[in-house]
Amino acid sequence: MAEWIGIERRARRCYGFDEIALVPGSLTVNPNEVDIHWTLGDMKFSVPILAAAMDGVVDVKFAIAMGKLGGIAVLNLDGIQTRYENPGEVIDQIASATPEESTKLVQSVYLKPVKENLIAKRVEEIKAAKVPAVVSCIPQNAKKFAKIAEEAGCDIFIVQSTVASVRHVSTEYKILDLEDFCKDTKVPVIVGNCVTYHMTLELMEAGASGVLVGIGPGAACTSRGVLGIGVPQITATVDAAAARDHYYKRRGKYVPIITDGGMRIGGEICKAFAAGGDAVMVGSAFAKAEEAPGQGFHWGMATSHANLPRGTRIRVGTSGTLKEILFGPAKFDDGSQNLVGALKTSMGSLGAANIKEMHDVEIIIAPSIQTEGKVFQVGQRVGMGK
Repeated sequence: MAEWIGIERRARRCYGFDEIALVPGSLTVNPNEVDIHWTLGDMKFSVPILAAAMDGVVDVKFAIAMGKLGGIAVLNLDGIQTRYENPGEVIDQIASATPEESTKLVQSVYLKPVKENLIAKRVEEIKAAKVPAVVSCIPQNAKKFAKIAEEAGCDIFIVQSTVASVRHVSTEYKILDLEDFCKDTKVPVIVGNCVTYHMTLELMEAGASGVLVGIGPGAACTSRGVLGIGVPQITATVDAAAARDHYYKRRGKYVPIITDGGMRIGGEICKAFAAGGDAVMVGSAFAKAEEAPGQGFHWGMATSHANLPRGTRIRVGTSGTLKEILFGPAKFDDGSQNLVGALKTSMGSLGAANIKEMHDVEIIIAPSIQTEGKVFQVGQRVGMGK
């Protein structure tokens, strides 16, 4: 699989969303009859598209709206929602800042410490609406925050970092023992992020109930530019799916993988499922929702890093309601709305009656798939030419 890139050094060719296409088979299915549900532990969800734990995307109101539509929105416990009693005022400042001011402002507002009482309060506010409360934090805070969130009624806890590992080395701070953490936590634990077969397998062996796949593909993330790390999402998802399937054969336990980031439109979400994803996590697509707190702005989770920001604030605009983005009717021609409808229609066209059958559809390498015959769309900046 690898090619020579110099003397005694080889590199593997990897693929992203724009480089592949899905091939219809000999069967088609009515899109209204395909099953897109996914499961995590004993929980079943009708919408396999999660809203990412980003402060411009998810607050309490958004999490409730998403939950009522059958999906999951992840609240960031390291973010603005748990640092400020009135986070709206802070978000107003971020939204009104100039591009030159935005990173410095984001860094400054995240210096205020997290208030533990606000962790419990936010979880309780979500649970009061009778929808799942799903929260996320970095490994350094996981032990403390998980206990508070559990007591408040949290349903799923996510431990998320730029690069997850089971064997982390540090003499400066106490390291989270993932295996012990997963055993001790009473709710399912999703861990991320990773991009390789071996790390996916190690996280599952440590007890993760789900694994997030993706390093640096997000619209507001700059990790790939700042650190030079990452693997294109199709290859990362295929490799992680192989680890999941091998783990299932060995252990008899199916641990879902969630392709996290890099998907702007319906077609890219469909490709993530075909590559092996059980669910996907999306940020920028939901940042465009009227219900999103960011007011049409979106910023990466590591934008606030005091010494080396690995994200930026971007303007995505507001295109419609969360319901329109998920279920339509779509008001735009670029695939950014009715994401569920796009997934179901794609599955029907490919003959996949459920997500597991979607994992088996034929994938081809097709770098011309985005541009072939699209000269007028590109020239007029409409549809696929935007």
